[in-house]
Amino acid sequence: MRPRRAKPLHVPIRVLHAMHRPQILTHLLALSAHDRYLRFGYPASDSQIERYVETLNFARDEIYGVVNRKLVLIAMAHLAFDAPQPGRLQAAEFGVSVLGAYRGRGLGAQLYERAVVHARNKGVQTLYIHALSENAPMLRIARNAGATVHREGSESEAYLKLPPPDLSSHLSEAWEDQIAELDYHLKLQAFQVQTYLDTLRLWSGVAAGQSKRSADLATTDRR
Repeated sequence: MRPRRAKPLHVPIRVLHAMHRPQILTHLLALSAHDRYLRFGYPASDSQIERYVETLNFARDEIYGVVNRKLVLIAMAHLAFDAPQPGRLQAAEFGVSVLGAYRGRGLGAQLYERAVVHARNKGVQTLYIHALSENAPMLRIARNAGATVHREGSESEAYLKLPPPDLSSHLSEAWEDQIAELDYHLKLQAFQVQTYLDTLRLWSGVAAGQSKRSADLATTDRR
């Protein structure tokens, strides 16, 4: 009998804005060639990623991020809303990327869950993922959430029907936003303190070296 896998620790997920474009670009450029291929469905070059980041519509879509203690963006998700069309249900597309060193921690699944709540609260009826069929982790996230996956050769689409929003979904999103902001500011303060201490140690080492050189020169002069 296989032992049950421990449930991943909950991570605060922060909403990103236009001012975060540089961090988003750095994150995506840090993806390996294979990860870029899985994320975008083609071997995206640096210039193609730059254009993608430049065209992100923060007023329409929702962008989420997870940062580590050094404030490096280690995972991000893009919830892109389809343009409303008469007679069609409102839909949104989900895409996610996680740096290689942080895989296997459930970050992609938690970003998906976060996007589901926001999509519900915005009245979206269908959340879908368009991915390469070989992108097993992404499709597994969708299946585990109850999505229906349709495969057509090298490409697959996963569709998740969303229930209407309710008080619980609105409170959940508000709570997640508050926790994420608090977490970020605590990490920011800790990072600033650590940077200050590192700078002090650096200058202390420089000062100590200069004092030693001065003492050595004085000893040499006395000789």
